[in-house]
Amino acid sequence: MKVVVLGAGIIGISTAWYLLEQGHEVTVVDRQADAALETSFANGAQISVSFCEPWANAGAPFKVAKWLLRDDSPLLFRPSLDPKQWIWGLSFLTQCTTAAFERNVEQLVQLGRYSHESLKTLVAQTGIEYERLERGILHFFSSQADFENGAAGAEIMRRHGVDRRVLNRAEVLKIEPALATFGNNIHGGTFTPSDESGDACVFTQKLARLCAERGATFLYEHDILALSRSGAQIDAVQIASVRSGKKSELKADAFVAAMGSYTPALVRPLGEFLNIYPAKGYSATMKLKKPEQASVVSLLDDTRKIAISRLGDSIRIAGTAELCGFDSDLARPTSRTRCEALVKRYEELFPGVADLSETNYWTGLRPSTPTNIPYIGRSKKASNLWINAGHGTLGWTHGAGSGHAMAELMAGRRPPLDFGFYGSVVR
Repeated sequence: MKVVVLGAGIIGISTAWYLLEQGHEVTVVDRQADAALETSFANGAQISVSFCEPWANAGAPFKVAKWLLRDDSPLLFRPSLDPKQWIWGLSFLTQCTTAAFERNVEQLVQLGRYSHESLKTLVAQTGIEYERLERGILHFFSSQADFENGAAGAEIMRRHGVDRRVLNRAEVLKIEPALATFGNNIHGGTFTPSDESGDACVFTQKLARLCAERGATFLYEHDILALSRSGAQIDAVQIASVRSGKKSELKADAFVAAMGSYTPALVRPLGEFLNIYPAKGYSATMKLKKPEQASVVSLLDDTRKIAISRLGDSIRIAGTAELCGFDSDLARPTSRTRCEALVKRYEELFPGVADLSETNYWTGLRPSTPTNIPYIGRSKKASNLWINAGHGTLGWTHGAGSGHAMAELMAGRRPPLDFGFYGSVVR
């Protein structure tokens, strides 16, 4: 079967890999010059199977309201006249119940476990190196109230089979001694030893090279314009060269839409509605002046809601989300404020460890659903169109599994996990 994969992020490239594994002829299209140059480029670097809680919970509306006037708040909702933003926001509120939270957690854990196993098998098979650290993820708390809430959250996760351990201050510092200078401010933590970290961009680009070696065709620097439908099927995708503007079309037996936040606009003319809205996320990556004093365990700072991950002799600090449409401008004053807040917090935690003179800031549009559960499955409007989008902050965590599951579904097999796949799937 000839398949066109639209999008070359971690989701699209993983999908391409597993389709090649099944013997299909694969073409990948992306507007960038290489794989993983948008949302997958500089994310938080965490494979966080056990730290996958949905944003929507019983306390979320109060927190969002409290953060509305803070430019450096962890989650900032900037109201606009965009009806898609309001539809998303109202749907989000319907998920802010304990029952919905537990239901969504179960789905995310299921997909996370399947994805982690897929990733480990893939890495063993290919030998890809990507600054991988299998040291777990440590979540630390800077107030007693937050620690107690974190311990309660750990209990919920344990009910879903997650090995999240509650730690006192001494145990936190034993797992990550580099936090010692901040130790007096730590009230405790939680730890999941099975989680890990690594560079998603490096991994994705190396996997794309392996896809090319196996015969995949890559059409980089091509805009994806529209899908052409004939009856109940898609017969072609319209594309245009970024450099020349020359338009062309690609025909195939099947198409996979894996364009992150841009997927809903592509399928909307078909009458398909995907409730995905972009959440503008930020990161800062710095070289280490004193690598021997830097953390090696991937961290979650509960106070600032940020992730800190070691990538060789560099450190990545990532976090915050801004619901402000398709704005990916880093030059805005609010964007600079949020980026600088990441660096400031790292200095509070690890003073003098990073080289602040060469800070690489990044922003990306995380394709978020109100439940945090992605759309994986067959389109409801075209039988040969498949959707793999809406992974939010968990694209790296769920990438391998989403690609693996997509290829299985397209082959008429249901993947071995209890997950609500989109559209009509095999039983």
